[in-house]
Amino acid sequence: MIRLTRFNGEEFYLNATHVEMVESTPDTVITLFNGKKYIVRESAEAVASRIVDFYRQTFPASAAPRVPDDFIE
Repeated sequence: MIRLTRFNGEEFYLNATHVEMVESTPDTVITLFNGKKYIVRESAEAVASRIVDFYRQTFPASAAPRVPDDFIE
């Protein structure tokens, strides 16, 4: 789970394994595999970084998904 902030300031936890896409439109919109969308205060880069950190902490290095070096600048 990753902690995020709604636009009204309320914090919530999102299951990072359900995230399909993160985009800036310019607001950050997170789309889950079931089609549900969340708009959050964090930048798309910050959300992506938290997802990568989640996978690095949750799974052993040998099982972690490969992330290209240029994925997060």
